[in-house]
Order: sequence, then structure tokens, then C-alpha cells
Amino acid sequence: MNKLAHILTKIIDFFYPPFRKVMSEQLFRYAACGGGNLVLDWILYFLVYNFVIGHENVYFCPLSIVHCPFVLCITPHIASLCIVFPITLLTGFWLQKNVTFSSSNLHSAQQLGRYIVIVMINLAINYFGLKLCVEALGWYPTPSKMVITLVTVAISYLGQKYFTFVKK
Repeated sequence: MNKLAHILTKIIDFFYPPFRKVMSEQLFRYAACGGGNLVLDWILYFLVYNFVIGHENVYFCPLSIVHCPFVLCITPHIASLCIVFPITLLTGFWLQKNVTFSSSNLHSAQQLGRYIVIVMINLAINYFGLKLCVEALGWYPTPSKMVITLVTVAISYLGQKYFTFVKK
């Protein structure tokens, strides 16, 4: 995995020189890694929403082992978010830890815990943002997800730089 991170870093750094005057190398790496993960998130969300969930509500019994007196109904845009979220959480963490903030000397478990805190804040913003945009404003789910994600980018960068991947 370190070899893959090294190769990705070299590829990203190859494109950095034209941006040298407007952003730091770390910010450029963050943008490249985050942008790649963001595109992965959007593609997975589109595929899951349209082809896995199929625009249908998902009915879920949290106590499926025993007879369940109630069933939860999860809207398709929220169900899609729940499926895609763990995947992009792990790919995002790996990219940020190994490419962008590789000089952090905190223990990996501590980094992951802190990363999850920042991501949970962003998940809450995504959840309530989707509820607002799709259910209250009547926007389409995929563009709504894209707009909300742009809001969370700044929160993620600041949280990761100053909290998750700090140096001891």
C-alpha cells in the first residue's frame, strides 16, 4: 500500500507546478485526493440511487432476528447515502493519511478516530442537507448531494489539517 501511495503522490505532484503560486503543495494534494474521492462518491451515489436502490423506499426491520413490531422506512436518497458512506470514508482516510498528510506522526488508530469525528460532522450536514434540498425544496437528489458536498469540503480540510493529522 505504501508503494501505491508513493505512486499516487508522484502523479499528483507532477501536476502541481502551475499551481505553486496559488496554493501550497499540501493543499494541492488535499484537493487532488479529496477531488478523486468526491468523484468516486458522486459516481457511487448515482449508481446506488439509480440501479441498486432504484428510486424506491427501503424498508428495514432493525430487529430482524425476532418478530419486529415496526419497520423503518428509509427514503432512497438517504439509503443511498448510507450505502456509499462507509466506502468513501475508508478511501478518503487512506488517501489523506498516505498522500496528503503523510508527515503526521500520530498513531493510525488515533488518526482514524479523529477522521471519523470530522466525517460524522460532514455526514450530519449531508443528512440534513439532503432532507432540506430533496424533501423541503424539491431538488433532485444527485445535484443536491453535489451542492452539499461542496459545503463540507472546507470543513473537512480544516478539520483534517488542524485536528486529525496534526504532528505531535
